[in-house]
Amino acid sequence: MLPVEVPVTEDPADGLAAVIALRRLADGLEAAEVERAMRAGWSWSRAAEALGVTRQAVHKKHAKRLIAAGVELRRRDA
Repeated sequence: MLPVEVPVTEDPADGLAAVIALRRLADGLEAAEVERAMRAGWSWSRAAEALGVTRQAVHKKHAKRLIAAGVELRRRDA
């Protein structure tokens, strides 16, 4: 992993706002990539492994949204 240089601001509110923005960006990227993986036929286990979480965690976080988006989900890992 490359070292990350964190800029120092005078006001902690600026740094905390940056944290929020990064979390939103990361959440959006995760949602988009999980959807892409599911549309490509990935299993929940494969997506979970790629994210470093459990199958249950990725399913709980994304299944409802994916179903609403019309993504055909696998019922069981094969």
